[in-house]
Amino acid sequence: KKNSLLIVGPIRSYKTCPVGWSSFNHSCYLLSESFGSWDAARRDCRGREADLVVIDSPEEEEYLTRLTKTPTWIGLHDKEEEGKWKWVDGTPLILKYWADGQPDNGGGNPLWGEEDCAQIRTFDNTLWNDISCRNSLPWVCEKIP
Repeated sequence: KKNSLLIVGPIRSYKTCPVGWSSFNHSCYLLSESFGSWDAARRDCRGREADLVVIDSPEEEEYLTRLTKTPTWIGLHDKEEEGKWKWVDGTPLILKYWADGQPDNGGGNPLWGEEDCAQIRTFDNTLWNDISCRNSLPWVCEKIP
């Protein structure tokens, strides 16, 4: 009777993104075709087992500049404490791509109101701007497959 040993290495499984989503750097992204408030955008992403995009590398920021064609919601806000920006996954803001003079919370102008949510502003070198969460914009969802 012979003893045999079978050695099995780690199995690499590469999951793919759902139909309609694009893949970049181990994440899947969906640019919405509709417009809505920041909260509506977040609800939509969560309904897709995803969340608003969290930008955590220069490469991801660059990718999103190519993906977005109009001002677009991202998963960054200071709704809980003014001036304390954080991502929807709870991580604090470290990597920053604010446009000049931003965030400014509306500059105190009542016309703009409280600006507690962040958008990628495509006409401004795709840098970020704070804006009222009630504005109606498209959004980017992100999920790990």
